[in-house]
Amino acid sequence: MREIYGEIAKRLRAGFPCAVATLVAARQAAPAPIGTSLLVDADGSFLGNIGAGCHEAELVESARAALRDGTPRTIDFDLTDELLDGSSCGASLAVAIWVPDPDFAVVADRIVDGEDAVDFFCGSHVVRIERKRRLVVVGATDLAANLARLASAADFWVTVVDPRPEFATHRRHADAQGVIVAWPSDVLPALLADAAAIVVVAHDAKIDLPALRYALQSKVAYVGVLGSRRSQSARGKSLRELGYSAAELARIHGPAGLDVGAASNAQVACSIVAEILSVLNDRSAAPLRSLDGPIHAARATTSTPAPR
Repeated sequence: MREIYGEIAKRLRAGFPCAVATLVAARQAAPAPIGTSLLVDADGSFLGNIGAGCHEAELVESARAALRDGTPRTIDFDLTDELLDGSSCGASLAVAIWVPDPDFAVVADRIVDGEDAVDFFCGSHVVRIERKRRLVVVGATDLAANLARLASAADFWVTVVDPRPEFATHRRHADAQGVIVAWPSDVLPALLADAAAIVVVAHDAKIDLPALRYALQSKVAYVGVLGSRRSQSARGKSLRELGYSAAELARIHGPAGLDVGAASNAQVACSIVAEILSVLNDRSAAPLRSLDGPIHAARATTSTPAPR
């Protein structure tokens, strides 16, 4: 979602006109988060997708009309009607069509960055895009680099921590928003204060055990650690000897990840990010075909009307 705002900022700074279609409300099922946008250039080419399916051509034409007359509008779509093949999109959407002014480039930069929540006007609506969730990865390994790449794509703000300067480099972890050369005891109390998840992948007891201790002392929702079942057992024994209860140790997802037969570091990272999402979103991680009910979890489905 955020990359579209980067494209908007580029056009505004280059002086190229563009219009934007932004999802501002959804009922029943939300195919995309509120604030998801589609960018339309003057020639009708476009980037992005807000989940409107066969109606997106209509959005493009409405955006081109807004470019011509400068007038914002809101379009409502009912996607609950059955299609010819008997399927149903299952949602009602409200989409704001608006033309950003040059000053919006700075706002768009903040949205792309994701460090803080951002409120902005689009037509007659005020939309909030929440900040990225924080993931802390302890151990600047190759797996950590893969985790940073995948988690960043999944809208996490990733910080990699490792006391070894030859491991913790921005070159090795280019997709992480932060790379810190430090011992866990020096930085984790502050980092975990507002983190959603921590994954420990150092494979070094001098790093792993202190990281897990600080993780268990925090309120972070997901605590994951890499390693074999034998390693997990030995680590659990060490933590019990330090006074941690069975209930506290049960918070640890170890070995981290879902059972998908992962072999390479990229595959292991996929399984870990999937497990993190299932925990943070309170989902079962079961195959969708085995479940009933909505595919998309309930979430914020409306924007705020702009003051008149």
